[in-house]
Amino acid sequence: MYICFAKNMGSSIEEQIKAIEDEIFNTQKNKATEHHIGKLKAKIARLKEEAEKRKSVGAKGKGFSIKESGDATVGIIGYPNVGKSTLLNRLTGASSKIGDYDFTTLQAIPGIMKYKGADIQLLDLPGLIEGASKGKGRGREILSAIRNVDLLLLMIDVQCVEHLGLIERELYGAGLRLNQKSPDVVVTKKRQGGITVNSTTGLTYLNENLIKSIASEFVINADITIREDITEDQLIDSFSRNRVYVPALVVINKKDLITKQILNETIKGLTEKGWSVLTISAEKGEGLDMLRENIFSHLKLIRVYMKPVGKQIDYDEPLILREGDLIEDACRKLHRDFKRKFRYASVSGPSAKHDVQKVGLDHKLKDEDILTIVIWR
Repeated sequence: MYICFAKNMGSSIEEQIKAIEDEIFNTQKNKATEHHIGKLKAKIARLKEEAEKRKSVGAKGKGFSIKESGDATVGIIGYPNVGKSTLLNRLTGASSKIGDYDFTTLQAIPGIMKYKGADIQLLDLPGLIEGASKGKGRGREILSAIRNVDLLLLMIDVQCVEHLGLIERELYGAGLRLNQKSPDVVVTKKRQGGITVNSTTGLTYLNENLIKSIASEFVINADITIREDITEDQLIDSFSRNRVYVPALVVINKKDLITKQILNETIKGLTEKGWSVLTISAEKGEGLDMLRENIFSHLKLIRVYMKPVGKQIDYDEPLILREGDLIEDACRKLHRDFKRKFRYASVSGPSAKHDVQKVGLDHKLKDEDILTIVIWR
């Protein structure tokens, strides 16, 4: 009885979303209708969140079982038969099945890429197809796995570049925002007083009435402060709880199948749209060194070489951290007691002001620093 009710409710939400999408499509876009359209977009976002929440109920045992490993995780996604498994095998030595037909990979296949002392987990995910955000072709499981990665490789066949736009649309529909940052909007809920709007900058695309129209779908009483010039879609994202912001690289595979001139024109077209693009031939092993370097740099990983008191510097196994990490983060990664027993640290290298600098827990580390931590015994 309960299951039937849940299914009916899920169906009715999808019908509501479809009806609202049709209304937006049939509404003429102008100044007089912008508030109405903004409110409709916000209503769709809220309904999608509600639908996702209901679908997640009772979903235990579904999806991919992936044990996180290494210093960071990178997902490889693309249409079927684009070469994802070949790339994973080349970069990690994993044994992902390869075949010249669609859906060779039916599970998420992990592998570890070792680079500059870092262990980077790569995931070869089943082929993403049009309609994935609505559950087609194991789409929901794939998109769920993607939400937990640190970097995405959007892999496309050099002869099917149009797939990139389709992939981006599916990811956007699933709440993933590629190469974006979360909008600088502060929402402070309150008990009464309605919705008040403040802005610390000029707004090109929004006005107070439009902001209130959108916000009313998510909050009743709140102070909203907007601290950057954003669009209505970004404002909706700031209220939505299912948005994930992920860096992404475009990897064009099979570059050896077209002329250099056409390849350069393809790269130019994508870079003009703001994409970071790399070209490879996974089959022939071409362009993989540049890809490894770009994965490392886009993950914003740094290497810190440890020098225990009275011992030599360990250059073989650096401590892998992220840009912006502090001594406190290094202590936490090394041992759970290091922060509690911390006395001081000494640093030499890029982040030090002089040869050997004595620092505290709040010192920010940089790539290739040499670090000694002194603790109470």
